[in-house]
Amino acid sequence: MAPVKPRRPAAARRSRKAPSWRFTLDLTHPVEDGILDSANFETFLKERIKVNGKTGNLGSVVQVGRMKNKINVTSEKQFSKRYLKYLTKKYLKKNNLRDWLRVVASDKETYELRYFQISQDDDESEADE
Repeated sequence: MAPVKPRRPAAARRSRKAPSWRFTLDLTHPVEDGILDSANFETFLKERIKVNGKTGNLGSVVQVGRMKNKINVTSEKQFSKRYLKYLTKKYLKKNNLRDWLRVVASDKETYELRYFQISQDDDESEADE
């Protein structure tokens, strides 16, 4: 008779991590210029992000962290990158920065705040006429 191999427990074989969503907001340019406060923006996100239809209900499901000029949002539940853009635009409008800054996706998981490029040539040519 062949020797019997001991079985591993079923829980040890199927240890998978739940999928997580990670997004980054790069605030480098406006923070360095002193027109945006990253700590204030972080508290705004913590207050406004909705989980299960309720604000201020982050718990351990969604974490918002700040590292110098970047804000990281990590979620265990499904989380939309578009929702993060919506909240960022809402914050910019509240602080009257929406006319100078825009939210641009720099890669698949990152948004960046950039200045609008206003061409000076068009204004000067119209003034000459």
